[in-house]
Amino acid sequence: MSVQKDRWVSSLVFLLFCASSIPRSGSAGLQQEPSPQQYFSSLEAGRASLAFFTPSVSAGAQPFLEQIESSAEALQDYGISVVKVNCPKGDVSRYCGRENALRKAFLFRGALLIREFPTDALFDVNSIVANVLFALLFNEVKYIETLADLENTENALKGKSNMVFAYVPATGTAEHRAVMEAAFVYGTIHQFVLTTEAALLKATSHDAPDISPACLLFCHCQRVTEPAQPCRRTALGQPLTLLNIHRHLKLMGAPLVTEVAEDPEKISTVHLQLGLPLVFILSQKETYEADRRTAEFVAWQLLGKAGVALLSRDLVHLNVLHRSNVALKTPDEGMPIQYLVLEDTDEVITLVEDKNKVKQIQEGEQEEEEEDEDEKENNNQDIQDDQVVEAVSRDKKRELPLEQILVLTEENFHSSLSEAAEAVVLFYASWEAVSLAVLRSYSEVADHLKGTPGVLLSRVNCWDWPGLCSQENVTQFPSIRIYKEGQQPVTYDGMWGAGELSSFILLSQLSCPLKLATMDEAEGYLRGEFPAELSSHHHTSFLGVFSTATSKAREAFEEAGNILRGHIRMGMYFEDDALALSRKYSVSPPALLLARGGGRSVEGIPLSKHSVQDMVHKIRYELLDIFPEITVPNLPQYLQLRKPFLILFSDGAISQIESKEMLKLTKGSPQQAFVACWLNLKKTPVGYGILRTYFSTVPSLPVLIWVNLHAGGQVFQFPPEQSITEVNILSWLERLQAGLEIPSSTLSEEDWKPPLPAYDFLQMMETSVPELSLHPSPHPGDTPAQPPPKNPGGDAGGDTAIREEPSRESTAQEAASPGRDLRGTAPRLAARDKQGKRHSEL
Repeated sequence: MSVQKDRWVSSLVFLLFCASSIPRSGSAGLQQEPSPQQYFSSLEAGRASLAFFTPSVSAGAQPFLEQIESSAEALQDYGISVVKVNCPKGDVSRYCGRENALRKAFLFRGALLIREFPTDALFDVNSIVANVLFALLFNEVKYIETLADLENTENALKGKSNMVFAYVPATGTAEHRAVMEAAFVYGTIHQFVLTTEAALLKATSHDAPDISPACLLFCHCQRVTEPAQPCRRTALGQPLTLLNIHRHLKLMGAPLVTEVAEDPEKISTVHLQLGLPLVFILSQKETYEADRRTAEFVAWQLLGKAGVALLSRDLVHLNVLHRSNVALKTPDEGMPIQYLVLEDTDEVITLVEDKNKVKQIQEGEQEEEEEDEDEKENNNQDIQDDQVVEAVSRDKKRELPLEQILVLTEENFHSSLSEAAEAVVLFYASWEAVSLAVLRSYSEVADHLKGTPGVLLSRVNCWDWPGLCSQENVTQFPSIRIYKEGQQPVTYDGMWGAGELSSFILLSQLSCPLKLATMDEAEGYLRGEFPAELSSHHHTSFLGVFSTATSKAREAFEEAGNILRGHIRMGMYFEDDALALSRKYSVSPPALLLARGGGRSVEGIPLSKHSVQDMVHKIRYELLDIFPEITVPNLPQYLQLRKPFLILFSDGAISQIESKEMLKLTKGSPQQAFVACWLNLKKTPVGYGILRTYFSTVPSLPVLIWVNLHAGGQVFQFPPEQSITEVNILSWLERLQAGLEIPSSTLSEEDWKPPLPAYDFLQMMETSVPELSLHPSPHPGDTPAQPPPKNPGGDAGGDTAIREEPSRESTAQEAASPGRDLRGTAPRLAARDKQGKRHSEL
């Protein structure tokens, strides 16, 4: 129905209601008393009139005459004139000459007789108006008596029109009149169906009482396309009056869900205009589909009680808590919108039905905030001892550029992965600090790899989709996996920096090991020129060289490549001229050729052990630098060697002399005796904390330290008065071995454990987030929802603030069950939120 027509209907019903509510003044609306001849000659084609024929003196007709006169003005509102016709004495015509005709009223349309009414059926104004309109609206209002009649009517209307089904205990009542007056206005829009059979009402609703008051059901049949699919039914919860019916039909014709793209304080919908609240479901584009289904589910449950709108955080800047997921706007003027944190859709429904619920929720949130403030004062170090949490909290207002990262759900996970040559998936929890920190690195990776062919970057919020993460056996957050068709997914276990992640993704594109077919390809591989897609990235490369007689070692190398895929660039050459290639670098097959710095130096390494484990260990060890600079990302690699550390702490880059002496020491020492390294305090300031742990205060720099973290924890300082040379260091190490040096300090043997125990994430989610398939459907006949538009904030035609979605009639059968959980933008922690804030182990 167009807006203009809708306003016309609203105005007409309002005027009719007002007119029917004004007391009548006797016979003001009754026409003059013509003779039969005068009456019939004055009839106009198509115009209805109700006539009562009576002699000029008829005392028995006086009570009826009073009621007919009282109904005159009410009927005139519908274009029906009421006429008292005087029958002359001795008139023997059809309407005056028969005695029984004098006890009837006659309804004409033009000169055509429509219906005869016994005067005892027109006992008051309500019965007169109801019966007259019922007769005139024969095509608009269908009377039925059986359930089969109702089902046949519904089936005939499916896909065409909606139905208004009304039950009244008897005709001629005030409720019957209200239904007929509504049908007079809306009868061309909806099919009205009337019954007085209580058994039929009982058959349509199992909750109907044995003695039923009048009731009305709006049946959403217009968009039903399957014959077996029933029409939704929404009952009028108020008494059957004309105003209540009009209000109900207005609500049924309003959009099921309104999408909002402006300040919600400025929004006005038909629900607010009719005195009902408006519920906002807060959403964001990453979870739009789930939020849309949630909003539709809630809208069907609250149909006739409240309106529902989908409010996009991406299009409207809201100065509210990020965890807020529902807002409530009441029709009361001056009342601010209430932003709340709710756990599931049941709470949303209770929020509307129980007016005290809002106050209870707000009081609970206020108490929780006060408790949080107390905890911040008393336990500030519990929050600040975690640098990741602190960093995420500090930058929480920074918006991440996630447009290039596809959001995966239970619905599109497998289809999206099957369409991509290589799919990178980040599994994370939207409320967890480390996950959010990694999400930032991941967004930088997306920008760095923008335009890289064959790579799909995607993410799954396991807090929203726990079933999917359980299915993929994801047991920790965050976790990154690379999926390739026909291969087992590869899990990333390196550092979370953008550079490390980008390198892992690029290397995962290649076969590992990459089989090279010619000597030229092998040489190009060692120079970093092959394959071409990695020529601009300088990675250390391993080339395994094998002869036909070393098939066992080659198989172990291939298996090692599967284990190290994504972490190391590995190639393999086993053609007939493999012996010539290996001898060029002074080794014989099986052997490794290690190329550093784009092939500037190639080292030949013989392979004496041929098991997979030995291969992996050998490759990882050879990757380590001889005299590395220790940083936060590479420290774990050297700690895994479980060797003593000889560390040179420097305030900036070390001098060439010191570097030369340390390299001579390293190359001349027995293999794998200790890890010689250095740490630049300007680049890695955490080193200051290490030195304070060793010496209480930071000593003069540079300082050379020997520490064995895996045996005793004793810390020895190289004599500061001696220069750092190979000879002096070797002499000092000999005294250490002989027990002649006194340690500067000894580290505690206490285990380095997190301050608080770890969360059992899966248990938390399984108890709080039900599976999608378990969620009840809004109606047993629903069909799956159609995919939403790409841009939830507006249509393709412009930047309209509110996009009117198809009305309830057009979406009635397209709504699918969204699940009872509120997925949207807010982390659904609620009562668990305080525990998360104090956790320091992340």
